[in-house]
Amino acid sequence: MRFEDWEPHYAAILEYFGFDREADEDAARLLAELAGGRDDIGVLEKLVRGKSVTVCGNAPNLAKELDRIEGTVLAADAAAEVLVGHGIQPDAVFTDLDGATDIFIDLSRQGTVMVVHAHGDNIPLLRHWVPRLPGPLVATTQAAPIPGVHNFGGFTDGDRAVFAADELGAAEIRIIGFDLADRDVDPLKRGKLYWAGRLLRLIGYDL
Repeated sequence: MRFEDWEPHYAAILEYFGFDREADEDAARLLAELAGGRDDIGVLEKLVRGKSVTVCGNAPNLAKELDRIEGTVLAADAAAEVLVGHGIQPDAVFTDLDGATDIFIDLSRQGTVMVVHAHGDNIPLLRHWVPRLPGPLVATTQAAPIPGVHNFGGFTDGDRAVFAADELGAAEIRIIGFDLADRDVDPLKRGKLYWAGRLLRLIGYDL
């Protein structure tokens, strides 16, 4: 998705949550600095283009849906830990690092692409985790892209993974482990799930 097309949705998200655009932009610049020139978008694209892709969200129903996995596996943040617990190594993890554990370091070392997202609220997490990820890295932002930091569209880890798979030319995208109607979450998370559903409908996915 071109940023010109994404920007109106981004502006609406900022207004809805009261987020600070300048803080997002500062975080993107920091992530570019921490990445130190690493940009493995070509590795991610090779995993996705023309392939069947399964995006795994981190809803409680994920473990019951693992038999639906097919092709390239993209995990949303802590869904990676569920997958690893069932003997599945994700091909890529989309994360703003709020669910990061040392498993992310192990996965990175084993070649999983870490698609790390910068926003105004996760600067300390970026500083802590990014230097510890030795493997392939793709940096993303929800603000305007800058050299080495991409914006595929999407807002939460899960829907960003779907947007990226769509943008990078997946032949088919299967979505598991999503529960956008989950009411057993706090108001902030409920708002994020609302926006995830609204954004996914933009690219043809009505969950």
